Amino acid sequence: MRTVFWDYDNHTVKMIDQRLLPFELVIAEFDDYQEVARAIREMVVRGAPAIGATAAFGLALAARQSQATDRLALLRDLETAAEALKAARPTAVNLAWAVARQLRLAASEELETAGDVREALLQAAQKIADDDVKLNRRMGYYGAELIADGDTILHHCNTGALATVDWGTALGVIFAAHEQGKKIHVLVDETRPRLQGALLTTWELQQRGIPFDLIADNAAGHFMRTGQVNIVLVGSDRTAANGDVANKVGTYKLAVVAKENGVPFYPVVPTSTIDLDLANGDLIPIEERSPDEVLRAIDRPIAPPGITARNPAFDVTPHRYVTGIVTEAGIVYPPFEKNLRAAVEKAQKET
Repeated sequence: MRTVFWDYDNHTVKMIDQRLLPFELVIAEFDDYQEVARAIREMVVRGAPAIGATAAFGLALAARQSQATDRLALLRDLETAAEALKAARPTAVNLAWAVARQLRLAASEELETAGDVREALLQAAQKIADDDVKLNRRMGYYGAELIADGDTILHHCNTGALATVDWGTALGVIFAAHEQGKKIHVLVDETRPRLQGALLTTWELQQRGIPFDLIADNAAGHFMRTGQVNIVLVGSDRTAANGDVANKVGTYKLAVVAKENGVPFYPVVPTSTIDLDLANGDLIPIEERSPDEVLRAIDRPIAPPGITARNPAFDVTPHRYVTGIVTEAGIVYPPFEKNLRAAVEKAQKET
C-alpha cells in the first residue's frame, strides 16, 4: 500500500493517517484541497517526498473542485489553492517544488481547455508519485553499497515508505541492504517530540523482519563513542547548494558526535529535495511547531502547567559534518557545491 494515492473511482486523495500508527492503520480520504493542506500541516502525512506527492495530488483535486469553465479562471483558482498548500509546512522543499511544477504545467499554452488542465494535473501528480517510488529504490541500492555485512546503523526520525510514496530514503537503503542478505542491525532514535522513530520506524522495520533496538535520543552519543555504530543514515527535508542539510531536529547533534567519533554520516536525499537556489543552510526556513508537542507525550502532560517551551521541527547540519550524500544519481562527495549541481542535472536528464 502506498502512503498517499489517488482514488480513481471517487476522485479523492487518500493517505495513511500516520498519527494513528502503529496502533491503528487508517486510510484517510479527502475531497477538498484545503483539507489536504490541513492534513500536511497536522502531519496526517509527513516526510518531504510524501508531502510533495500529496501537494501534487492536492492541486489536481483543487482543479476538480473548481467550478471554472474556462482555462484562465481555473488558473486563478489553482494559484489560490497553491498558496494554501505551500503554506502548510515551510521547510520541506518538495512541497513547493511539486506545487510549482504543477502550476507551470497548468499554465502551458498546449493545454487549451479547463478540462485539459484538469486531466494533465492528475496525470502529472501520478507521475510524481510513481517516479518517487522508482527513484527511491534506485537510491536505496546506491546507498546499500555503503553497508557492510554485520554493520550497525544509527537512524533518526522516519525515512521509510511512510515518509515517501513507497520504499523510503535512508530506511530504503536499510531495506535494500537487508534484501541483499546483509546481516544488519539498526539503532532507532525515538525522535522526540513526536516520536516518529519510536512509532513509525520501529513499525516499518518490524514489518520487514529487520533486527533493531529503540534507543533514547540522548543515548546515541554513548553508542557511537563506544564503537557500537558503523554508519549514521538520515533523511533530509531540504539540502542547500553547498551541502548543508535541514532534517528532523536532533540531526545536527548526531552529525557532530559522529564526526567526533569517526563514524560516517550520510543523508539520503532525492534530488527533488536539493534546493540549488539556496546557497547555504542558514537560508532554510525552520518551522517552529506548537509547544504542546514538547509539553506532552502520547496525549499526557510531562511538565508543570503554565510553562513555556520551544519546538523547532528541524535543524541544519553544516556540510563539514557530512561524509557524503546519497541521491538517485549516485553518492555525492565534496565539493558539494559542484557535485550536487551535477547530480541534479544528471537526474533531470534521466527523468
